[in-house]
Amino acid sequence: RRKGLAAAEDPGLASLLQADTPVVTIVGKASAFQAEEVIKATRQENLAMIADTVAFFRQAGREVLFDAEHFFDGFKHDAAYAMETLRTAAQAGAGMIVLCDTNGGSLPEEVAEITRKVVDSLPVPIGIHCHNDSDLAVANSLAAVDAGASQVQGTINGFGERCGNADLISVIANLSLKKGYQVLREGSLRQLTAVSRFVYETVNMPYRNDQPFVGRSAFAHKGGMHVSGVARNTASYEHIPPESVGNERRILVSELSGRSNITAATARYNLQHDAKTMDRILAKVVSKEHAGYQYEAAQGSFDLLVRQCLGTFRPHFERIAYRVNIETELDGRIVTEATVKIRVGNEIRHEVAEGDGPVNALDAAMRKALNGTFSNLAKMQLVDYKVRVINSEAGTAAGVRVMIESRDDTDSWGTVGVSENIVEASWIALADSYEYKLCKDEEQESQRKVADYVADSVSV
Repeated sequence: RRKGLAAAEDPGLASLLQADTPVVTIVGKASAFQAEEVIKATRQENLAMIADTVAFFRQAGREVLFDAEHFFDGFKHDAAYAMETLRTAAQAGAGMIVLCDTNGGSLPEEVAEITRKVVDSLPVPIGIHCHNDSDLAVANSLAAVDAGASQVQGTINGFGERCGNADLISVIANLSLKKGYQVLREGSLRQLTAVSRFVYETVNMPYRNDQPFVGRSAFAHKGGMHVSGVARNTASYEHIPPESVGNERRILVSELSGRSNITAATARYNLQHDAKTMDRILAKVVSKEHAGYQYEAAQGSFDLLVRQCLGTFRPHFERIAYRVNIETELDGRIVTEATVKIRVGNEIRHEVAEGDGPVNALDAAMRKALNGTFSNLAKMQLVDYKVRVINSEAGTAAGVRVMIESRDDTDSWGTVGVSENIVEASWIALADSYEYKLCKDEEQESQRKVADYVADSVSV
């Protein structure tokens, strides 16, 4: 409750009751400094606010979790008072007390020591709530569990104010795979990457490639020695199997790649004994990278390159021409219009679309031209766009490299385009994005049909 109000008269508490949830989590000051300096309450008044609020919800039949805000800082400043706030909540009926490192400044050894003291002192379950201001939220959460905490509060992907909260993705993976706790239902751990990416898509944010366990770079290998080691034994450079959390291994390819990189990156094509093809792919990579291409983050374009070298690539469309116009209307509004001409089969298609900038307009026009034949492109979206000048000494005639990241319901991929014209480079990278999506879906559909045929044959 607020200072100076009875619990029954507090509109905020009334709203929580109206939500009609079986569990209510309340936040109270567990620091003498915070109580006196921030909410301007006496120490005794702060304790009364905690007790009254917990008792109010218990009398209404709710289970109560008490989040002890600023507890660790409060404990380090005045341990006796910090502990008194916890005892007050427990005596009033709180079913769990959650220790909060609200400012995110505590160290794992501090969190472990203080949590252990609380666990030994109170008869209720203890939880932990860590912020990431010192980049230790996950480590602190694990330390608290080791010290006896039975609940971890955090967020998927670590989203939160300032530097974020404990990333539940890493917490779950570490507790399950490193410490042996059963924190999810059997088999659910393999959905961790999918859940992480679903949340990114829901909040309309790009994936964090370097995110532990679920990032696209978490099991990516580039150095020849690393790739060669992984080819012999994956445990040589991977701390867990990527599939255990629903991720996948990626082999990055560049002009400095050795044969081991190319072999690993093309493993699904079974080319390890085809030296001529391997040499042809490597030579093509070197040639393209001399022209400014890079494939480390463009596995979609690399896959198409391999198909071309194998002679198995059958383009779904042919780019013929494009035009982009940018006009400023009388009202000051900037209008970008793209016109594309492509060939699909024997049909020439000519479409026009407007967009927020040249790339968005090109994308819209291309989709208009393709969607009638390839409806699965509707499930694909562009999520990132990067431009880099690759020979800046050439001034305004410098070449540019465009990197585009795309994704659909189940996958994400990168493509690359290079030109002295940024729109042309974008046009190339966009086309690769569509082609990779179409090739990927066709391959998956073919594999599904084979699996269904085999299953039907076995059942007969």
